[in-house]
Amino acid sequence: MTNQRPWTARVLTLFPEMFPGPLGQSLAGKALEKGLWRLETSDIRSFATDKHRTVDDTPFGGGAGMVMRPDVVDAALEAATQDGLGPAIYLTPRGQRVEQALVRDWAAGPGLVLVCGRYEGLDERVIEARGLLEISLGDIVLSGGEPAALAVIDACVRLLPGVMGAEETLEEESFERGLLEYPHYTRPAEWQGRTVPEVLLSGHHEKIKAWRLSQAEAATKLRRPDLWTAYEKQRPQVLGNKSSRRKED
Repeated sequence: MTNQRPWTARVLTLFPEMFPGPLGQSLAGKALEKGLWRLETSDIRSFATDKHRTVDDTPFGGGAGMVMRPDVVDAALEAATQDGLGPAIYLTPRGQRVEQALVRDWAAGPGLVLVCGRYEGLDERVIEARGLLEISLGDIVLSGGEPAALAVIDACVRLLPGVMGAEETLEEESFERGLLEYPHYTRPAEWQGRTVPEVLLSGHHEKIKAWRLSQAEAATKLRRPDLWTAYEKQRPQVLGNKSSRRKED
């Protein structure tokens, strides 16, 4: 029997009541109840030292909005990273766009420390001093880092052992092979004059597999040219590896 700590999401936020939010429902919620992962929240405001619990101030050089103070955020980070849990991530629109490969790496580790910015964001000095990894969901601006933190945590949790029912489901999802996912169909077989592709009713597993791959490739080429370019570069290598395995068999 082991006392190893489960994968842990530690969130630094001015609004701890926003968690677990949707993470308390469905697969993530059930896994949380089972102890397959752990959620911890830390109220950044509790690390303020003045009587008003001030966490922000006006920006040097002028401009609109307020900036989160480096001393307060640093104190919160000091407390959150003492046990070595990491990496420490700052969720910000100017960060590196999160991708599935990053999520897989994070899910394979002990957990994440997630800093949720508010106002105009964090003082640059605490970002530099703490070596925070700046991460963005995409080219959008949110009111704060909390919704982004929820999304990152959910993406990681669903990859943890025991959370998803069938591991083969994970293998065929968007981005896992460098492709978007193929379309799905279920009953009824005919709906509003639209029918299910015949191949899916054939029971021929190899043909179904080939059809799904072709559909995934077509969708990726049309909707995400950037992914398609990267996929095309590695596709000959993948096909070559499959061919080698067949010869060995």
